[in-house]
Amino acid sequence: MANPFVHVELNTTDVSKAKTFYGALFNWTLEDIQSPGGGYTMIKVGEGTGGGIMKHPVPGAPSAWLAYVLVDDVAAATKKAKSLGATIMKDVTEVMGMGSFSVLTDPTGAALALWQPVKK
Repeated sequence: MANPFVHVELNTTDVSKAKTFYGALFNWTLEDIQSPGGGYTMIKVGEGTGGGIMKHPVPGAPSAWLAYVLVDDVAAATKKAKSLGATIMKDVTEVMGMGSFSVLTDPTGAALALWQPVKK
């Protein structure tokens, strides 16, 4: 499939409570890692799309899941999304040598992230 979903991230108002809930509900392996914006918890599910849990970066915003879609060129895809009516919430940002992402809302208001891994 072209442009599959590759990562799902929970932006939450209470990381500890979310980790307790989802760890118990699904028996996910949760691994805390360091990240430039603060702590980040990787969700390791074995097979299928994994994800992460982090403190919501938007003050006052409710907890929400954010899906990431794989793209070949995150800058070009972000520009195309904007030309199609998307609002760019976070422009292209590099993640510690792993890749780059952007976050947008589509014309209906739904949030989505774009992900381009580092080419190896």
